[in-house]
Amino acid sequence: MTKISIFVTKFIQMKRIIGLMALVLMLNACDDGDLTVETISFEDVTAQKCSLNNVIYKIKGNEALFLEIPESYFVNDPTLPNTPRQLTISSSNKVIYRSYNGPVATDNVCATIPATTPVAVEEWTATSGIIQITTTPIVVANTTLTSGNATKITGYNHYIVLKNVTFSKPSGIQLYETFVFGYYKTNASNLPFAFDDLADKCASSNLVYNFSGSECLLLNIDPSFFPAAVGTQSGLISATNKVTYKLFTSGLNADYFCADPTPTTPVLAEEWNAVDGVTDVSGIIEVSTTTFGTGFQHTIHLKKVTFKKGNSTFYLGDDYLYGSFIN
Repeated sequence: MTKISIFVTKFIQMKRIIGLMALVLMLNACDDGDLTVETISFEDVTAQKCSLNNVIYKIKGNEALFLEIPESYFVNDPTLPNTPRQLTISSSNKVIYRSYNGPVATDNVCATIPATTPVAVEEWTATSGIIQITTTPIVVANTTLTSGNATKITGYNHYIVLKNVTFSKPSGIQLYETFVFGYYKTNASNLPFAFDDLADKCASSNLVYNFSGSECLLLNIDPSFFPAAVGTQSGLISATNKVTYKLFTSGLNADYFCADPTPTTPVLAEEWNAVDGVTDVSGIIEVSTTTFGTGFQHTIHLKKVTFKKGNSTFYLGDDYLYGSFIN
């Protein structure tokens, strides 16, 4: 019985040793091939864009991260909450990471004939996953307007995140449930609002216009705002009392506004429509009428007006002097 007990004890010890050796071999195996885990992070690095193509890149020392997707996905309009723009990683929608044997610069990633140094020593290519883009406006105070509390949009931040992305790399594959590419900024069109206080009205319609260079601010409102009597008239912006800002690709002249049909040139670049008003709160049109010689001068103020294009908005201010005209 003693010999059997000794044999059983040694057998159990041997199984434990074999099990430990197998575990060590498995752990060593995990250091090679598909399960090697490395991390890359570019979230806090400023994104830049190549001028000759759609490549957006980030550079950090000897490393670079590239995103190549159609520029149309970086629309200058905010995305709705929890609804980012999405596209699938593919041979056309690329995400690539590279490490180099020395510091990398823009010429290494954007030049038509890249510099010979530094040399890329490792490359990861995304083979699957989803690219999500969430866009928000950059809204700042508009200090050029004296209407009070006015704002303007100077650009848009596009927050880029890769979901369930697989990178193919020399040592195998790298998986990320969420990989943050970070922010890419685009500039917004400058809306000058450089109007003087001299407006005009078309004789054949209800259109009142004020223009400067390639921009105009149009009022298509009820003629009761402009009585042949001294006093003040007010009303709300609505479907029948419209206020519209337009920016064109080239300069305007007075002949454009009252022509029928509307001329096809210059070409419209952007159009912003005033949001409908709320009684005693916002979107108010106020017209003060005084005598002027044998006629009447109508001075127009736009109070607490917000303009909207798509999902973008800006505030014209508490009290914006639109201008005056005589009839």
